[in-house]
Amino acid sequence: MVGYGAGLGYGFGFGGLLAMLGCGLLVVGLVLLAVWAFGRLGGAGTGQGAAPTPPAATAMAPRPDALEVLRMRLARGEVSVEEYTAAKQALEAGQ
Repeated sequence: MVGYGAGLGYGFGFGGLLAMLGCGLLVVGLVLLAVWAFGRLGGAGTGQGAAPTPPAATAMAPRPDALEVLRMRLARGEVSVEEYTAAKQALEAGQ
């Protein structure tokens, strides 16, 4: 039929193939843009910020022993040297 469909045809043809490729590239570009944007927000892999530790990794981390906790408390200034020494002797005597 002459003039039906303004001569565009029913098949994909070369123009349809280019349209499909263009849409595919657009989708891939949008996905890459979203991945890049979320990576910048979270600071993952960029060295700009520390990524939060997942809860599973925190739950599986080994707990420090009592002497290590005592050392950390001394380093933070929560106990005096005298209290540290007395607590350390008590811990070592109990082991």
